[in-house]
Amino acid sequence: MQSPTAQDNKPAQALSPGASQFVTTKWTRVLEARGDSPEAKAALSDLCAAYYAPVSAFIRRSVSDEEAARDLTQEFFARLLSARGFSAVDPQRGRFRSYLLGAVKHFLAEAHQRERRLKRGGGQPVESVDAGTDTSPGLQLPDAKTPSPDLEFDRKWALTLIDRALDALAAEHLAAGRAEHFQALKPWLTGDTESLSQAEAARRLGLSEGAVKVAVHRLRRRFRELLKAEILRTVNSRTEAEEELCDLQAILAH
Repeated sequence: MQSPTAQDNKPAQALSPGASQFVTTKWTRVLEARGDSPEAKAALSDLCAAYYAPVSAFIRRSVSDEEAARDLTQEFFARLLSARGFSAVDPQRGRFRSYLLGAVKHFLAEAHQRERRLKRGGGQPVESVDAGTDTSPGLQLPDAKTPSPDLEFDRKWALTLIDRALDALAAEHLAAGRAEHFQALKPWLTGDTESLSQAEAARRLGLSEGAVKVAVHRLRRRFRELLKAEILRTVNSRTEAEEELCDLQAILAH
């Protein structure tokens, strides 16, 4: 995954109390140009590459055959990145997450209808994404015991945001020559501290336990800033960014 650039990190300032104007981000650039400019197309391509996993998870929960799900995922992004696929986007939709989820649902509904028409009208045999065959179960309702496609999409979305923020934070520490420092304190960001203590981290880093507590606090604060910056790449207003952050917290607590 790519880490946010300096320009991408800049929008984090838009959430500060003194900020009066929302900074243009990748998604707002796409919406403003409706995908027509080279910059907008590049921004959309970058966003799609970054958030491939949620779409893949949604389609995999909707289509029981793994190979068919993989092919549909590739076809979806190919269509989305074409001029035809983006022409109907509504600039008022706001969040990229909302647009992407709506687009993949529409795409699967069209695939379902296309297969039904082919079955009714004869034509050449194709691999079904509807009722399925012995080798291709097709488009089916997910198992009731597994997360719904919508929930899985949201969960993968939240995890992707977190991974990208962690990657950006790791890159910052590497550039500053503090990679070991980051690796020692990272468990307090990811919650993997069951067998760790801050006293052990302090001994490893040659610091006092008090200094480690301060470092963990600063690390969490910077991680939150980078997480907001990542969210801000995918929304159309400061209000939506704050709402998206709240949604992310709720998704992870589910």
